Amino acid sequence: MFMTAADIDAKLEEEKRSSSAASHSAAWAEGLWAGIEPEIIAEEALETALEELVRMGCEDKFLDLLDQMRSRVIAGDFAAERVCH
Repeated sequence: MFMTAADIDAKLEEEKRSSSAASHSAAWAEGLWAGIEPEIIAEEALETALEELVRMGCEDKFLDLLDQMRSRVIAGDFAAERVCH
């Protein structure tokens, strides 16, 4: 099967997202196991991610991410597949 550069880039991004999701799920589970409330874990995860974007000089990406996440919350994207750890 022939893959274009765009296909390869898309596959790499998909694998990065999958790996990132697995890492975050493991950290979430570890936090819960340690007795940390889900709200605290979520707040710290968001703060860390957003601080990193700003630190890297990606203020525009930071604001875009906030807008995207807000739109997704309003659209119900996160409520459809609720996962309890």
